Amino acid sequence: MSSTQPRFEVLPRDLSAYRRGNTGIDYVHRIDSGKPGPHVLINALTHGNEFCGMVAVCHLLDNDVRPRIGTLTTSFANVAAYQSFDQNNPFASRQITHNFNRIWSKEWLDGDEDSSELRRARAMRPAVAAAEHILDIHSTSEDVVPFLVYPGFERNSVVAGALAQPGVHLVMPSGLGSGTPLIQHGAHGHENGPGAALVVECGQHFKQASADVAVAVTMDFLRHFGLVESAHASPKPRRRFELLRTHVIANESFAFTRPVIGFETFAKDELIATDGALEVRAPCDECTIFMPARAAIVGREGVYLTRPLA
Repeated sequence: MSSTQPRFEVLPRDLSAYRRGNTGIDYVHRIDSGKPGPHVLINALTHGNEFCGMVAVCHLLDNDVRPRIGTLTTSFANVAAYQSFDQNNPFASRQITHNFNRIWSKEWLDGDEDSSELRRARAMRPAVAAAEHILDIHSTSEDVVPFLVYPGFERNSVVAGALAQPGVHLVMPSGLGSGTPLIQHGAHGHENGPGAALVVECGQHFKQASADVAVAVTMDFLRHFGLVESAHASPKPRRRFELLRTHVIANESFAFTRPVIGFETFAKDELIATDGALEVRAPCDECTIFMPARAAIVGREGVYLTRPLA
């Protein structure tokens, strides 16, 4: 598990000026061009310490970016977690109680349980459901290359393939297996859903380079759907991976067999981690791991097991 203290190149800014939007939902702003076209949602701060999305949405709002066609909605999601950020414990503000990006099923949203994240998701539900296309901006705890994550629907693959970056894609043929993310809420989680819904993981949480990637991908996403004019760059060569299994930590003793940050490969049946008496082994040759946990927290994801796609 990693214990390295990160370097802070990007820190939170005061978002209070953007609290009151025009949708009846705090921190959600919608601009209708008055012309026919797609409805695109750019969402930031699904996790409170993932600042690159905050920078990208602030770029749109600070510069009064207005859609040429269609409708643009922007949102800051888990603001409560964002406001709890403490440089001395920078990974604790990922969430208050629940992982905001695993509770977008009817069972959670219509259930009886309560938390800061559930209240916020229930408030944002109409904005997410109304969007035709969604870009949900994230970052990673370790300093790895940026990558896109999306359900394995053709409509997602087409849009992901048209973007200039990132060049790494993680395709989910059957979802995460550990909850329902925002990009699979409602109709977006079905084969015949309304449009593309992608996560972009922009790099390490607190690096300026991650914020730069977030802004660039946001503008490219909007350009793809015709909402803005921006320079078009040719897509980078692709490396695509298929999610095979998400391991959720069951014991505080969960540990990897060697130091990892993500993108390490393992041979078939090679031991990747132990979780109490359970052994986490590679299900295939060239098994590539994504998002290895920094700390063993029971109930949270420990690692994603993937295989490279041709």
